[in-house]
Amino acid sequence: MISGSTGMIGKFLIDVLMLLNREVNLQCKVYALGRDDLKAQSRFKNYWEHPLFVFCKCDITSAIVCCLEHVDFVLHLASNTHPFAYSTDPIGTVTSNVMGTFQLLEFAAKHNAERFLFASSVEIYGENRNDTVFFKEDYCGYINCNTLRAGYPESKRAGEALCQAYIKQKGLDAVIPRLSRVYGPTLLETDTKALSQFLHKGIAGEDIVLKSEGKQFFSYSYVADAVSGLLWCLLYGKCGEAYNISNAESDITLRDLAQLIAEKCGTKVVFDSPDEVERQGYSKANLAVMDSSKLQSMNWRPNYDLRRGIDRTIKVLKAIR
Repeated sequence: MISGSTGMIGKFLIDVLMLLNREVNLQCKVYALGRDDLKAQSRFKNYWEHPLFVFCKCDITSAIVCCLEHVDFVLHLASNTHPFAYSTDPIGTVTSNVMGTFQLLEFAAKHNAERFLFASSVEIYGENRNDTVFFKEDYCGYINCNTLRAGYPESKRAGEALCQAYIKQKGLDAVIPRLSRVYGPTLLETDTKALSQFLHKGIAGEDIVLKSEGKQFFSYSYVADAVSGLLWCLLYGKCGEAYNISNAESDITLRDLAQLIAEKCGTKVVFDSPDEVERQGYSKANLAVMDSSKLQSMNWRPNYDLRRGIDRTIKVLKAIR
């Protein structure tokens, strides 16, 4: 069972599972949760009628009611994950990470799921306190909780705490991968993250708009690596543990990232000031680089450095435009 099925990561993960069903007879039945069946039909049109694919229309902030035979794994990927949503739907941002996590944990516990996976985020580390360069899983930076923008990282922290509570109180097996900033060809047109907007603009042949000095230094992951990392955590991670998913070869400043995409798309970078809605949704972090050595010690490896991932994203998006 996968929540957030129509999102960038959920869509790619389900594509992978359905490909394995076809190519190696995996026989994995996928229950995809989402609120919009028309959107889901568009995203999953290639196997909408497939017997191993079932779309369940529901709101995860309410009790999950689906007619299921059996569920081994529950993966909670649903969340607002871009600035415009943070500032215009702050309630939905918090509730999907807290109430949605609670409802899915309840479902997993009642149905004796083998494992629950909560997709967390680099944002739980908050702002770097200038006492480290790389975020390891035991680091905890500063978050000003009394702000609109805090809704996302604070609710992700609460979601992680809920997982620990269910492990202790109900004996549920749960694991917590923490994703860096993810990009790839399954991104949505509505995605307002900086990198997504750079890609949209570049592919359209328009100037790439940078709404800051671009000094922010972040970790990024191509969606294929993000999905392989999630599956690695699901199958090999230790109950209760958190694991960073990132690639050291994809750490870059926002300005250099904009320039890279502009060069590949034959456009240029221009600077502008964010409006008030945009400003409210922006992260305050300027240095957010993850250390993925814990996951890599379990033999996971990312396969796409930034240039290769950006190349592939642009190639695929141009082909399907």
